[in-house]
Amino acid sequence: MSYRVKLDIFEGPLDLLLHLVKKNEVEVSDIPVATITDQYLAYMDLLQQLDLDVAGEYLVMAATLLHLKSRLLLPGDDTTEEEEEGEDPRAELVQQLLEYQRFKEAADLLNRRDLLERDVFARAPLPDESDTESDVVYDVSFGDLLDALQAVLKRAAPEVLHQVILEQVSLREQLCFVLDTLRERTEVVFSDLFPLGATRLQLLVTFLAILELVRTCMVHLRQEEAFGPIVMNLAVSADAPLPESLEQL
Repeated sequence: MSYRVKLDIFEGPLDLLLHLVKKNEVEVSDIPVATITDQYLAYMDLLQQLDLDVAGEYLVMAATLLHLKSRLLLPGDDTTEEEEEGEDPRAELVQQLLEYQRFKEAADLLNRRDLLERDVFARAPLPDESDTESDVVYDVSFGDLLDALQAVLKRAAPEVLHQVILEQVSLREQLCFVLDTLRERTEVVFSDLFPLGATRLQLLVTFLAILELVRTCMVHLRQEEAFGPIVMNLAVSADAPLPESLEQL
């Protein structure tokens, strides 16, 4: 595929690392470097298959993780003097993650406040006025999208290596397919847009179409629970035209 797209929702390598930490249900201060590194590299491989532009900082993080993994796998006799004195090779990365997590949580808290609450100190709601846990909606991160893509790719039709067929899958056609599906139904579960038996190329192009619709704010994604199914719905009116950037595809 020659189509390339730059992702604005991919906030940075630390954001992706935090997603992996939460997914593995481990503490930031005790990162299983070998596991996290393998999963991070799997994401990088998936991005290459999608032909997405990956900023240098993600490659630097991949190199950092590989370096840490090699240091932690070295025999005891090969450890440096600093490590013999008890310093954890992961300490610097853990500190970066903890600081990033604090700033991210503070930013998320501010973004969730209404405009009125940013200018006025209102009284706190009574217990019965508060939202229940069932009303909580989780924002979908790019890590969540990659997890969902990995799941649907496992269902892809197996590739037949002895056949040489040039498969044509149009990004514009997949954009229209996603939009038409969302216009017919109020909301759609992410995996429902990837039919069983579809080829790997069809799945990847459909995923790129979804990313473009999210980037242009035509589609909204949410999760009812952390790491739960991703639900999609239109963020614009059903008869809204395609943005000019998508019309040119």
